[in-house]
Amino acid sequence: MISTMLLLLQETAQQALAESAAPAGTSMSILDMLLKGGWVMAPIALLSVLALYIFVERWLTLRKASSDPAALIDRVRSYILNEDIRSALLYLDTENTPISRILKKGLERLGRPITDIQEAVQAAGKHEAFELEKRTDILASIASIAPMLGFLGTVTGMIKAFQQIQNLQGNVNPSVLAEGIWEALITTAAGLVVGIIATFAYNFLINRINRLINDMEQSATQFIDLLQEPVSPTT
Repeated sequence: MISTMLLLLQETAQQALAESAAPAGTSMSILDMLLKGGWVMAPIALLSVLALYIFVERWLTLRKASSDPAALIDRVRSYILNEDIRSALLYLDTENTPISRILKKGLERLGRPITDIQEAVQAAGKHEAFELEKRTDILASIASIAPMLGFLGTVTGMIKAFQQIQNLQGNVNPSVLAEGIWEALITTAAGLVVGIIATFAYNFLINRINRLINDMEQSATQFIDLLQEPVSPTT
C-alpha cells in the first residue's frame, strides 16, 4: 500500500509540473491554490492577520517609547540642581515616554525617604515593562500554533487520500487523490510560513523591548544616584 501511495504521489507531482507548463489561461491562481488547503487554512489565515496586527501595533508602541536616556537624565539633573522641580515635572510630562514616566514617579515623592522613592521608581519600572511586553506572548503562541495547524492539515489531507484509495479499491489515478494531496501540502507550507514570520517578529520585538528595559533600569539607577548626590555648599 505504501509503495502504491508513493507512486501515486510521484505521478501527481509530474502532473502538477505539466499543469504549471500549461498556457497562462489554464494556470491556477494563488487564491485557488490556498482554497485547496481545506478548512485548516481558515484558522491559519486568521492567525496570520492577528500576528500582523500585533507586530505593527507593538512596533509603533516601541517606536513611540524610544528616547535618549542620557539627554533626558542630563535635563532632569539640571532642573534638580536648580531646585526647579516643577519645570522638571512639566518636562517629563511633555516627553511622555516610559523613562520619563518612571522618573516622574520619583520626583513626585521628593522629600520622602530615599527608600520610598526607590520603591516607587521600581514599581513604575515594572509597570512600564509589562506595558511594553503586552501581547507579545500571543505572538509567541502563534509562532508555535500555526505550524501545528499546518501539520494537522497534512494529516487530514493524507487521510482523505487514503480513503480515496480504499473506496476505489486501489484503482485510482493522481487526479482522484489531488484534493487530499493539495490539502496536505498547502496547509503544511502555509503553517510553516506563518510560524517562521511570527517567530521572527517575536524575536525582533523582544530584542527592542529588552533594550528599552535596559535603558529604563539604567536611567532609574542614575536618577536615584542623582538624588543622593551631596549638595555643594554655596559661597
